Amino acid sequence: MEEITKIKDLNPYAKRVNVLAKVVHKGEPKEINTRYGEVKHVTEAVVGDETGIITMSLWEDQASLVEEGETIYVDNGYISLVRGHMRLNVGKYGSIKKSEEVIEEVNEDLDMSAEEHERQYNNRRRSSFGRRSFGRR
Repeated sequence: MEEITKIKDLNPYAKRVNVLAKVVHKGEPKEINTRYGEVKHVTEAVVGDETGIITMSLWEDQASLVEEGETIYVDNGYISLVRGHMRLNVGKYGSIKKSEEVIEEVNEDLDMSAEEHERQYNNRRRSSFGRRSFGRR
């Protein structure tokens, strides 16, 4: 088994992560119109381990692979930002499997999706062209 990343160690730029997590909550599917004019279905689930929780986006058939209360293994997942909030995703090169290992305790006090992150390019642009007052009033 590959090295497992703990939920608290995920960051907005994480790619190719392997996560072992318990499904705390699974929402209802929502329809989303993509920028390519397609309609896709996404289901949000909250997953976590003993270090924290994160919201996971389950696209189309992925939602049928997870049930509340079970432990899943995410192979080759990645983090995306949805309106500045981290989401765990499994792309076409990744997979979700039910795990033989069981996570009993989930730390719901640390929600990695609660904090808002700015996209990297915003920071760069603002810092190089930011207004400096130099003490003027």
